[in-house]
Amino acid sequence: MSKYYPPSFMKKQFNCVHCGVYAKQNWEQLVYSEEWYINSSYLLCICEHCDKKSLWKDETETILDPMAAIHLPPHEDMPEEIKSLYNEALSVIDLSPKSAGALLRLAIQHLMPLIGANTGKLDKDIAKLVSEGLNEQIQQALDYCRVIGNNAVHPNEINLDDTPDMVHTMFEMINFIIEEKIAKPNRIKEIFKKLPVGAIASIEKRDNK
Repeated sequence: MSKYYPPSFMKKQFNCVHCGVYAKQNWEQLVYSEEWYINSSYLLCICEHCDKKSLWKDETETILDPMAAIHLPPHEDMPEEIKSLYNEALSVIDLSPKSAGALLRLAIQHLMPLIGANTGKLDKDIAKLVSEGLNEQIQQALDYCRVIGNNAVHPNEINLDDTPDMVHTMFEMINFIIEEKIAKPNRIKEIFKKLPVGAIASIEKRDNK
């Protein structure tokens, strides 16, 4: 998966909020004049790839339009039930980081049975996978989503309104988990199937002893 570079005020290159492509961005001051008054507190950012514009406020260095400033598409191998929750979280991230965090935690809960754990409790599911030799990086990604998403539902030490970047990271973590636990195994299976039939039968006979 290619790295995602989020839209950032006055940066010359990042992933476009419209097309999602990592491309050069051109900035122009938006000037509105009425008699002697000139308002120069807004800027347009134009993507060189799709030529679409986004509107930014100079004073706060924030994007005003489109509302969905984050463009982290779901992994192409993401199961549909997970993708539905992921996309719903993506649609509300700018309006409510807490809602997005809660949806992403729910997505992780739905994902667990698909990767080998179905105790009904997310913490226990992760512990089960760890006991079976789960890679530490995947464990940390799962626990990141569990802890941050839980704070969206039951606020504790983390205020997601103050730290929305943590929710943004959850999108990346989920895509990472899909890549490691679903996409890579699927690719290896497809490669393995290309072996001669006799070789596959011999391997299966060896492993069934």
